Amino acid sequence: MRPTPEEDAAITAAAENDPDNPPLTDEEMRQMRPFAEVHPDLVRRRGPQKAPTKVPVTIRLDPDVVQRFKSGGPGWHARINLALRKAVGLDR
Repeated sequence: MRPTPEEDAAITAAAENDPDNPPLTDEEMRQMRPFAEVHPDLVRRRGPQKAPTKVPVTIRLDPDVVQRFKSGGPGWHARINLALRKAVGLDR
């Protein structure tokens, strides 16, 4: 929902009077550059895997199954993969 003109004016006035975070000037906006251009060494490039080891798929699972795997924290995709490998006899 868009703010009314009065609300927009109040928001703008509050921003202009914030000493800790004043609005950027037009000149500052013109000087801005994309993060990847300024710090290319910090950007994680996405794209094809160098040596593809996994195949992206879409699968529908019961919510309680997904929740059980997610409850173990990060790495739940890998745990599902391991469970499927065991189920089809491809234990590593």
